[in-house]
Parts: sequence; C-alpha cells; structure tokens
Amino acid sequence: MILTDELCDRLCAAAKEKSRELGVDISFAVCDEHGLPRVYRRYGEALVLSITLVPGKAYTSAVTQCKTKDVASCAAEGASLMAIQANDPRITLVAGGYPLFAGGKIAGGIGVGGGTEEQDCAIAEYVVSVFEREIL
Repeated sequence: MILTDELCDRLCAAAKEKSRELGVDISFAVCDEHGLPRVYRRYGEALVLSITLVPGKAYTSAVTQCKTKDVASCAAEGASLMAIQANDPRITLVAGGYPLFAGGKIAGGIGVGGGTEEQDCAIAEYVVSVFEREIL
C-alpha cells in the first residue's frame, strides 16, 4: 500500500502548511485508488460545505484518474462524460480534487476545499508535489 498512515499524515501536514501560508481554513481528504477514504481533516473554521465536498473531490479524482476541474468540463452537456454525476452521486464536479499517481498507476486521490478555487487548487498542487517527492 502506497498511502500508508504515515504518508497520509505527511500529506495532511502539507495541506495544513500551505493553507496557513495562504491564510485559509480548509478541509482535506485522502482516499485510496478505489476511492475509499484514508483520512479526513477539517482545519480551523473551514466552510461547513467543504465537509461533504472534500471527500467527494478525493473520490472523484481517484476513480476518474483526473482533476475534478477536468471531470467537470467533460461532464458538461454534450461532452464525453455528460451526466456522470447522475450515475454515481459520489462524483463531485467542484475544483480541488487531484489524483495521485505512483509508477504510472493510480494510487489515490486528494480533495481540498474551503478556499477559493485558486486557493484549493494551489494547496492540492502543493500536496501532490509533496506526495511525488515522498514516493521517490
């Protein structure tokens, strides 16, 4: 298993560190390659809505192997994944979910929420960079 408890703790610490740097309280989730939850944290006074969105972002990015922002584009009317969220209510089309790859294979996904789209994505990208350094 790539996403050990220790690695998940380091990813949580990275998310918290970056969110503090940006001055925003967030919720953060990690799931495995099947979209099953590994960890969830709510830091400070993160938006209540983020409590439900963030695990969905992590799930969506793991099972689709795409950023949730990209899934949203593909789920638009007439697009290749139109109405995907109607088939799986766990699919979340809100930016802030990012897949985690190791050795070219999906290892899991993360979800960040509580800030603006730009803040959530900046935090997620930072966490992905920490993940990539940790698995070398």
